[in-house]
Amino acid sequence: MLPSPGELPVGTWRLEHGWTASFEEHTHDFPGLAYFQTSGGQLHTGRRTFPIEAGDLFVIAPGDVVGRFQASDLADNQGWGVFFTADALGPDVPGAHLAWRTHPLLFPFVRGGAIGALRLRVPEPDRAGWATRIQTLREELTERRDGYREAALAHLVLLLVGVSRLAADVVDDLRENREPLLAEVFEVIERRYARPLSLRDVAAAVNISPGHLTSTVRRQTGRTVQQWITERRMVQARRLLAATDLPIGEVGRRVGFPDPGYFARAFGRTHGMSPARWRQAGSDPKAR
Repeated sequence: MLPSPGELPVGTWRLEHGWTASFEEHTHDFPGLAYFQTSGGQLHTGRRTFPIEAGDLFVIAPGDVVGRFQASDLADNQGWGVFFTADALGPDVPGAHLAWRTHPLLFPFVRGGAIGALRLRVPEPDRAGWATRIQTLREELTERRDGYREAALAHLVLLLVGVSRLAADVVDDLRENREPLLAEVFEVIERRYARPLSLRDVAAAVNISPGHLTSTVRRQTGRTVQQWITERRMVQARRLLAATDLPIGEVGRRVGFPDPGYFARAFGRTHGMSPARWRQAGSDPKAR
């Protein structure tokens, strides 16, 4: 899920029997939640299959592997999916997801990889409230009444507060730097993404071979080093396009693309449109 131009980068959908969507095994590029009100069915995440129980809350981090999924997997269950990008929480959120371990609402999402989603349990007295909160968030995003952006963001923040409280017993584990190499890689990307940066540059900075770095990062996050570099650059590019009047070429230069043409092509591959069109669509709803 990428944020549409000018839209709040938050989405919800119902997860229930009869749902027409299905998907193959994939990794997420963004954080999300899957909450189930009732028992029944199964969820494939990482290399595990979980029987779904009432109150299950799955915290899906960037890089998490979600298994093949069909509507029949839900049996007679009812649940909700909520996905968002860190952009929704404001411009000061770090772009590299491993840096989220210092953010009070995003630390449960500092994971990712073949281990799959983090499974939490919502206490029975709170389950109806969780469903109501997500339904209200969906209504705000669907109806788009005056002030819907602020209202939707408020509901999302309250959901994330609830997640952080449920994860309190694993806070120390989640905040530990269990993968010092990954932490170092993302620190390099965060520090140097605005300049020309390649796999070899990152490998040299962390003092290991490019091949070993590639296999380690892919195994732990499901993505390559270059994909993470591009993701960080695109986060900042979207921010600059939305919040400034900088020329497109200058936006590209500030996020590590000195060649305006190459920046436009890279942005187009990620977003399905040029930077200029993305900016225009954000300021003029008729252009979407």
